[in-house]
Amino acid sequence: MVESIVKNWQGEQVGQATLELRVAQESTASHIVHRALVRQMTNSRQGTASTKTRSEVRGGGRKPWRQKGTGRARAGSIRSPLWRGGGVIFGPKPRDFYLKLNRKERRLALRTAFVSRGEDLIVVEDFNNELSRPKTKELVSALARWGAAPEIKTLLILPEIQKADNVYLSARNIANLKIIAADQLNVYDLLHADKIVVTSSALAKIQEVYSA
Repeated sequence: MVESIVKNWQGEQVGQATLELRVAQESTASHIVHRALVRQMTNSRQGTASTKTRSEVRGGGRKPWRQKGTGRARAGSIRSPLWRGGGVIFGPKPRDFYLKLNRKERRLALRTAFVSRGEDLIVVEDFNNELSRPKTKELVSALARWGAAPEIKTLLILPEIQKADNVYLSARNIANLKIIAADQLNVYDLLHADKIVVTSSALAKIQEVYSA
């Protein structure tokens, strides 16, 4: 269970918020979170690196010189891996790096990672109405009042990004700030951020989406 104070736009304490999620046992928590993190980072690899073997390199169809009598080493093709411009031995080929993790394990790892960041969690009131128009400076000042300085990596969790245009437009030019929807959480972003700012409605949605 995570208990946190709720701050308003000015950074004043206005209430208390509680989040209760089922997490992994302490003995296995780090293991399952690590597995989920490795899976996410591995599955994000494109796997498109490719080199050409000697059969794929253009040219080299004719034997460069006769087999015997020249005093030079035997050579059958100028595209041999031993030659400059030749093929590559055991080079990378396109492949799929996909790792599987059961859905229940993924959700358990996500809940465990989120609850483990309880000390760095900042809960604020919904502030979409505070920004009548996109204004990066105002959002930066608000983050500083909440305890998330501009120089630290911050994750901002909103209930829905589509309905918060002014917030999104104000935040997209802040270097160390990343916005994510409450139903799109992932282990990497939760662990990578120094501070996690979540609105009250987003916290309620997290409870609703990930409690099962």
